[in-house]
Amino acid sequence: MRTGRVGVEGSPVMKAISCIKPFEFQLVDIEKPAKRAGEALIHVRRVGVCGTDIHAFHGNQPYFTYPRILGHEIAGVIEELDDGVDGFFVGDQVAVVPYMHCGKCIACRNGKPNCCTDMRVLGVHIDGAMAEWISVPVTHLVKTNDLTLDQSAIIEPLSIGAHAVRRSGITKNDSVLVIGGGPIGLGVMAFAKRKGANVVAMDTNVERLEFCRTWAHINASVSAFDQPMEAITAQITANFGGEYPTAVFDATGSVGSMNSALQYVAHGGKLIFVGLVKENVTFPDPEFHKRETTLLSSRNATREDFQEVHKAMVEGFIDDTKYITNRIAFADLADEFERITSPEAKAIKVIVDLI
Repeated sequence: MRTGRVGVEGSPVMKAISCIKPFEFQLVDIEKPAKRAGEALIHVRRVGVCGTDIHAFHGNQPYFTYPRILGHEIAGVIEELDDGVDGFFVGDQVAVVPYMHCGKCIACRNGKPNCCTDMRVLGVHIDGAMAEWISVPVTHLVKTNDLTLDQSAIIEPLSIGAHAVRRSGITKNDSVLVIGGGPIGLGVMAFAKRKGANVVAMDTNVERLEFCRTWAHINASVSAFDQPMEAITAQITANFGGEYPTAVFDATGSVGSMNSALQYVAHGGKLIFVGLVKENVTFPDPEFHKRETTLLSSRNATREDFQEVHKAMVEGFIDDTKYITNRIAFADLADEFERITSPEAKAIKVIVDLI
């Protein structure tokens, strides 16, 4: 068993990367967490870098305070565990459901812990997994001995897309437009295709659209780069038999895109906001009403969504080798974060290696 290094007062310490303030990371020594009753001590092995981490680094992440240890896309190995825990053993590989819900509020009581009124997300509201160890409730672990560490680390971001698709209620009869070809949008596309829907992707990045075609196996794509609205809508309807799609997912995290998304929705259709912005989202009420639009937000994911992604990976439905495009060593992250997450790096998913 790893015990960590010992601090000046005899307490075990570990390395962690803390976002001290916008645009500043520090590699720090902090006290190694002690496993509390009902929790498991996890030796962190992989952490995915999310848009949330990038927004926090740049100072524009909602619900965020500094300093904060980032990291909520987590794969690791159980190092300590209470005796007699059903289904888990020391040495098991796990993914972590990073949404710490209260279990008591109206959302939790109604089976929606992903939007708990007192939600605490690892790496956002409380310290996350950019550290050598983390202690989390056993109830928030998903055993992944049948997957690789890399696959385990990307269950969380793909679960966001899987949850949005499940929440939307789409079926194989639906026509779907997914706006935004980032990691979350790709998850939406993949699980919409898994439902059998006709899926079209839209983005301003032509290279990213090509990746959407080859990785998510979408039916078609729409380039919104430097295009007037008339040209964009013409492309969209051309891919859906002259009609608008019955479901539009916006996974951009762009207020401009979210403000415009309503006009792409078919009459009687659904608009699902997956991305999150600080600003107000606005659109014309006459357009909203004449369509009798169903407007949905999609937040986080549930254990059911993690299990759905896990199953899809075991079945070979998800290609993690292409989804993960960039890797970085934990010790280099503080110095290299801005470079490796810049647009020039063209990353889909960055994975931090802690071994």
